[in-house]
Amino acid sequence: MLTIDSLRTYGANVEEGLGRCMNKEPFYLKVVSMVKDDVDGSFAKLKAAMAERNAQKTFEAAHALKGSTGNVALTPIFKPVCALSDMLKGHTDAPMGPECDKLANEALEQYERLKAL
Repeated sequence: MLTIDSLRTYGANVEEGLGRCMNKEPFYLKVVSMVKDDVDGSFAKLKAAMAERNAQKTFEAAHALKGSTGNVALTPIFKPVCALSDMLKGHTDAPMGPECDKLANEALEQYERLKAL
């Protein structure tokens, strides 16, 4: 069950997220639930782009995830997608190295943990 405590245990920066939601716990939890449901498509795009080794599409998916997870301070996902997005920004015509795989896999693992909350 998604609670403030479960989000803290997960590693979310709950105080930051609450601050963005006017310190209203029910509102924050509702927004996190919406993000949790909405990022399925972005993660599907990230997986597909990584499988294609398409740096432009990978950047776009990571950038979208960076925004949505950053807004609600889902730090365990935000950190790797932020690093992936930043790594690829301006370099989407270059081949993706193993660090991209590592960051994408970390984000996917953290997303699976989030879905279990």
